[in-house]
This record gives sequence, C-alpha cells and structure tokens, in this order.
Amino acid sequence: MSGGHHLILGELSDFITGEILTDTHDERYRQKLARLLVEKKGYLKSEIVPRCDLHVSAGNQKAIIKVDFKITLSRGSQEQEGGRVCMIVKYGPGSLVTRHRPVLAASRILVPYQIPFAVATNGEDADIIDADSGKVIASGLDAVPSKSELIRMVRDKHFDPVPAKRAEMESRIVYAYEVVGSCPCDDTICRLENGS
Repeated sequence: MSGGHHLILGELSDFITGEILTDTHDERYRQKLARLLVEKKGYLKSEIVPRCDLHVSAGNQKAIIKVDFKITLSRGSQEQEGGRVCMIVKYGPGSLVTRHRPVLAASRILVPYQIPFAVATNGEDADIIDADSGKVIASGLDAVPSKSELIRMVRDKHFDPVPAKRAEMESRIVYAYEVVGSCPCDDTICRLENGS
C-alpha cells in the first residue's frame, strides 16, 4: 500500500508516547532515533517531545511542519518544571548538508529563545550544530550528545530571545526549505489556506 510517496507498511507503536502511527520507512528511522536518545544517550522519555508543531510563514503563506524531537532539560536536571529546550532533532532522508539551514532556523523559532543545539539526521548519519554559531561541531549518530554531555554543553549558554525580525526571516527559511521544497503529497506538512 502507498500513501503519497511513502510505502505504508502497516502500523507501529511510538517508542516515546505509545501512540499508534503509520509504519513507513521514514517513521522507522524516527523510532530508531527515539530509541538511541533513550537507550544509548540516557534521556528520559519525559524529556523528549516527538512531532512538535512548528508554525512557519513566508508573507501570507503559512504552514505547520513537524520537528521530530524536542529535548527539554531542567536547570538542575532533576525536574522537568522550569526546564529549557536544549536540543532539537530533525530527520530528513538524503543529504545532511541540505538539512543544516532549516534545522538551524527551526532552533530559532520553535520557542521564544535560541535553542542551543540542533541535530540534522537522515537516520544513518547526523550532524550536530551549535545553533548560536551555526557551525557543525560533531558528526555521526554516536556524536549526538548524551544527556550528561548536553547538561555540560548548555551550562554556558544564555538562551537569548530571538529578535522578532530575525524570527520572521528564520520562519521564511524554514518555509522555503520544508514547505516550498516538499512533495505535494507529504502528509507531515499542513499547508494553511489563505494564511488561516
């Protein structure tokens, strides 16, 4: 069975939430990433939010895309309350280089402050980006920061607010890469009619 450009293989249970999802090759990669974050990198399931809605726009054109994983750590890393989003992970098949700019832009508009780290991954490889500088600081799935590493890495980060003009530009960038450049049958993108 096929759904647009995705081969539908049935259903699967989301590793983080238990929600029943459509089983596709892309979703299998996302589930592999979720297991990596919990089983190898030490994050609690409660610290990971999958499939986060990100509202983007370019002028009157508006859409909602998904950020695959948002990782929130508390300041003392003992409770989630008062926590900050410290890293996002965005999956996309194909070349990682083409994924850098949109995941970097997403790190600047998902929440009202600069998320310190962004991971672009195709499920087989990953680039870890320092979102303040925009530079790739490590590569490979093994290089995705563990919870203890991320706690150390964000210690000196300021979580500065992103100015409105900058956020507007970053939203346009995400829109151009993720919406304009997407397949019309991609059901992970919600194009909003007439900007509504």
